[in-house]
Amino acid sequence: MTPAASPRGRASSAGFLSIGQVLARLTPEFSDLSASKLRYLEEQGLVTPLRTEAGYRKFSPADVARLRTALTLQRDHDFKLARIREYLDAHEGEADVTLPPSILEAPRRYRRDELLATAGASAALLDDAVSAGLVVAAESYDERALALLRALVALDAHGIQPRHVRGMRQAAEREVALVGSALAPLLRRTDGSSRARASELAPELLRRLDEVRSAFVTVALDRLIP
Repeated sequence: MTPAASPRGRASSAGFLSIGQVLARLTPEFSDLSASKLRYLEEQGLVTPLRTEAGYRKFSPADVARLRTALTLQRDHDFKLARIREYLDAHEGEADVTLPPSILEAPRRYRRDELLATAGASAALLDDAVSAGLVVAAESYDERALALLRALVALDAHGIQPRHVRGMRQAAEREVALVGSALAPLLRRTDGSSRARASELAPELLRRLDEVRSAFVTVALDRLIP
């Protein structure tokens, strides 16, 4: 069945490019780009090409600019598509999407004393978290370590200590192993589009697992507090 043309497809496609023309323009810069990867990027909302009455995709100059920016961030800076899409959407309608230095700034790191002060944690709590295997001792810590320590501070106020949640880390590792098994067919491939697909599917599968866990927790909480 031929796809219906989008509203944009009823407008003139003068100056728009086909998939083949987009590939010809971008593959010299991004050698692993393929038609299937272009379609995947469309599915993820990075571009919305015009559709002709016959269902063919036509990419505008703005679409090509968005694709070049997305592929650059993915290749050179290992950005996930969700962050790329957020940035591109903030510049919707701009024909020439460029990268300000701020988006490429290195994530902040925290020395131990800075981590403790920012999280409002005691040295003993951090040491307990390290002993329980929740935090890896290091010269500096990233934002994830800060978020985790803040959560541990809040739990500690109610008597839930790092050793009490050690099992949650182990459960998380089992979930990641489960996702790894599901993605194994993609990860065995060597093409860039397969690895990009696996990179984007992994957090989605983890979110689904989190939904299942949340459902179980809600049922158990209802039994605790009827």
